[in-house]
Amino acid sequence: MSGKSVDGSSTTSIADLGRRVIAGGEITRDEALYLFNLESSADIFELFSWANRVREHYKGNKIHLCSIVNIKAGGCSENCRFCAQSALYDTSSPRYGLIDAESVLKAADEAQANNVTGLGIVAAWRGLEDGPVLDQICGVLEKLRDSGKARPDASLGMIRTQAVADRLRRSGLECYNHNLETSRSFFPKVCTTHSYEERVQTIRYLKNAGVSICSGGILGMGESREDRCDLAFALKELQPEFVPINILNPIEGTPFEKVPPMPPMEALKSIACFRLILPRQEIMLAGGRVVNLRDLQSLIFMAGASAMMVGNYLTTVNQSVEKDLQMIKDLGLDPQWGHSRSETAEPVAESPQSEVAPVAAIA
Repeated sequence: MSGKSVDGSSTTSIADLGRRVIAGGEITRDEALYLFNLESSADIFELFSWANRVREHYKGNKIHLCSIVNIKAGGCSENCRFCAQSALYDTSSPRYGLIDAESVLKAADEAQANNVTGLGIVAAWRGLEDGPVLDQICGVLEKLRDSGKARPDASLGMIRTQAVADRLRRSGLECYNHNLETSRSFFPKVCTTHSYEERVQTIRYLKNAGVSICSGGILGMGESREDRCDLAFALKELQPEFVPINILNPIEGTPFEKVPPMPPMEALKSIACFRLILPRQEIMLAGGRVVNLRDLQSLIFMAGASAMMVGNYLTTVNQSVEKDLQMIKDLGLDPQWGHSRSETAEPVAESPQSEVAPVAAIA
C-alpha cells in the first residue's frame, strides 16, 4: 500500500464494479486483477466500502461461525511446505492417532454453547479410502449428526472414489473442506506429493455426493497477486459454498518458516477482491488471522468476510471465542446463523438507495 494521491477515476471504477456485482453481474479477471493491484490507501478503503455493501446485500448481518477438532494429528506423508503436520519436517506439532467419538461430542458441546454452526473433524493424512478407518470416521459422523449439536463437517484429505464420498454423505457429512491452497501455476511450489488436479477431483466427488464444499486457500506463501486472482476464479468455477481464506503463519521447521509476513492491508484487500469475485459465497477467515491482522481483525467484515473460524487451529492458537463473539457483537453483527445451506445463496433485500452510495461503516 502506498501514499499516492487519490485518482478520481479509480473511485468511479471501483464503484461501477461494486454496483454491477450488487445488481447480480460479474467482474472479469482483468477487472479483478485491477482491484488486487490497487495501491492508494483511499482506493483500498473505497474497495472495502463496496465489499462491505456486497456482503450486506447477499448476507445481511449474519456471520457464520465454525470450529474444528483434530481427530488425528501429525505424521502426514504429504510435503505441503506450509504444514507443521508433515512427517517430513521437524516441528513441535503434536502427533496422536484417531481419537474417540466422545471427544468429538465434547467439542460439539462447546461449539453449541458458543453459537458455532459447523464442527469440522480434521485428520492429518494423505486421504481416506474404503476400510476400517473409513468405518470409524463414519461412526463419528453419525454420532455427531444424531446429537444435533453442530453441523457434521470434515476435512479428511483426498477422496479418490465416488463410493467413499457417497458413504460419507450417508453417514451425515454435510460439508467437506478441501482447499485448492493457491493457483494452479503456483501449486508445485507448495506441494509435490500430489497434484492440483487430485484436489479438484476430490471436490467433484463430494459435490456429486450432495455434500457442500468448503474450499479456499492460503495467502502470503510467496505467490503473486495474479496467483491470488487465479485462485479466486478457480474457486468461482467450482462454486463451493464456503471459501476459507488463511494467511500464512510460518511455522519453525517447515520450508516456509522464513517467508516474510503478509502486510495486513494486503490481506484485507485480497479478502475484498474475493468478495467481489465470489459475492454469494461465505468468505471465511481462518488460520493466521490473529498473528497477521493483529488489531485490524475487525476489518475483515468491512472487507467482505461473512464467516470466521473460532477456537484454536490445528497447530496454532487463536484468540478466545469470547473475544471473537464480543467483536461480532460490538460491530452490530449477528452470529446466529442457521444450519440451512440455502442461507448461502440468496441476496438480502435492500432499499434501492443502499445500492447506489457506498458506505464506510460495518453495521
